[in-house]
Amino acid sequence: IHLFPQLRNPFAENTQETSGPVLLESVQQLSRYEAASGTFQVVVDISANSSILPSFLEGSDTMFIGVGNDNAYVDFGKLKGNDVQVSDDRRSATLTLGHAQLAPATLDVHQSYVYAQQQGLFTRINSFFSGNPNSQQALYELAQKQIQTAAGKSELMADAERNTKAMLTSLLQSLGFTKITVNYAANPS
Repeated sequence: IHLFPQLRNPFAENTQETSGPVLLESVQQLSRYEAASGTFQVVVDISANSSILPSFLEGSDTMFIGVGNDNAYVDFGKLKGNDVQVSDDRRSATLTLGHAQLAPATLDVHQSYVYAQQQGLFTRINSFFSGNPNSQQALYELAQKQIQTAAGKSELMADAERNTKAMLTSLLQSLGFTKITVNYAANPS
């Protein structure tokens, strides 16, 4: 058996990575406290049908499950001198902060997936020949937009303000302050 040369599978797949080095494009200095995070799931159902041909010939129905998260933060970078007031005896402090804000929602591409998809005959043929790699881009964008909207309607920003107040109170108590007041500006941003 060892006398025969080893025959290799001509249909075996060989994968090689030829990626270049990673390039750092920018660095941002953050001056905000990430105070709350929420994970969301959305079902996106998109139908595209021709007005002339029946759906079994042309058109598509896609159901996409999008999973993503959004963070709420309080920006300390906009604090001015009069926003932090300390008593002469350094026992009481009053802070006035801007309201919590939402970061842009991010979609988790590892947990998001197409649940069901039906395509008409002509749509399948067109997809085969066009080879559009961005065909699901609209699904990702719509899911991300819906997650952003849901985060805005949730209690995420109120939780962020409550968590920020608790963190600052604890921090200032550890520095010896006994009376700590944390306020949020009258006009939400």
